[in-house]
Amino acid sequence: MPQLRERVGTFTDSVIRRMTRISNRYGAINLSQGFPDSDPPRPIMDALAKAAYEGPHQYSITYGAQNFRQALAEKQGRAIGRAIDPETEIVVTCGSTEAMMCAMMTVCNPGDKVMVFSPFYENYGADAILSGAEPIYIPQVPPEYDFDSTLIEDGFRQGAKAIVVCNPSNPCGKVFTREELLTIGRLTVQYDAYVITDEVYEHMVYVPYHHTCMAALPGMFDHTITCNSLSKTYSITGWRLGYLIGPAEVVENAKKVHDFLTVGAAAPLQEAATVGLRFDQSYYDDLRETYTRKRDYFLAGLDRAGLKHNVPQGTYFVMVDIQEFLDMPMFAGFTDLQFCEWMIEHVGVAAVPGSSFFREPVNHYIRFHFAREEAVLEEAIRRLCRMKEIVR
Repeated sequence: MPQLRERVGTFTDSVIRRMTRISNRYGAINLSQGFPDSDPPRPIMDALAKAAYEGPHQYSITYGAQNFRQALAEKQGRAIGRAIDPETEIVVTCGSTEAMMCAMMTVCNPGDKVMVFSPFYENYGADAILSGAEPIYIPQVPPEYDFDSTLIEDGFRQGAKAIVVCNPSNPCGKVFTREELLTIGRLTVQYDAYVITDEVYEHMVYVPYHHTCMAALPGMFDHTITCNSLSKTYSITGWRLGYLIGPAEVVENAKKVHDFLTVGAAAPLQEAATVGLRFDQSYYDDLRETYTRKRDYFLAGLDRAGLKHNVPQGTYFVMVDIQEFLDMPMFAGFTDLQFCEWMIEHVGVAAVPGSSFFREPVNHYIRFHFAREEAVLEEAIRRLCRMKEIVR
């Protein structure tokens, strides 16, 4: 067989999606892959039903249907505090995953360097590698996931073309402060580079924390490529609707990458989702309150189960420390991946091994998500409360 491309062999398949497959095999409660189990808002579903019969069913404009881009420009223009041109500063993608890939391939030449915070959503490192870039990992220190800004400056001195900022952060739930973002922004401008942001969880931020768009900071729009998605905000992860916002020169080139990667996002889904983009602020306030209740309920359950965890400032993810289990004789030599596989089979709850998010040799965290209905979370907690009894 002809030799395959070496670059693909430098990373594995998605551990997150692998955990879902194992969870399905054993009928476990899936708290690994982060997708809500609630229906999309009724107005969006009604609009989809209408689009099913009335269309559009053929290609929209490659870089996004005009009405969808206009609605995006209005919504995100308010968040960024700047008018967004829907013709020149937005490209609609097949999920934020493609938006990130477009951003990387637009910015990076083979051999360039890109900084990525660790822990990180597993796609970022792969995106950099597939783009021909070399990732430089900037460690964030648990439990607050702080970072040393001098390491960022060192990365730029090494010639880094960009830095990836996931805010709020998957997997650890960190919300970057305005001061932290200003520091990152100042260094980015100083070294004439880009910030590539992933702001998918922008509406899942818990009091007293606040989400700040990097592109909204003084002088940063021209140095920021914002990647985002409708998936989590409207419970439509399967629709794969994302977008990229940035300065016109960047977007013009990102459109070319997008065109040859996927041609375009699904036309009827764009038509239906436009309704959601025009929701008023009360929808997002209710969303935050809903996820605040879920977070507090689930964290209280983890406390009852005697599991050590961080308190996420945003997202619907929580990191749990399993070191006490790994220290037990029955788990001698276990990796966090093996522990997660054991937990799926014997406890009936699926998590993601934390090592899939860290560049450093970190092997004692697992990640749960709590974007499930309360009855499902209650049953998951009941099973987790039995875990220490099982291992005794």
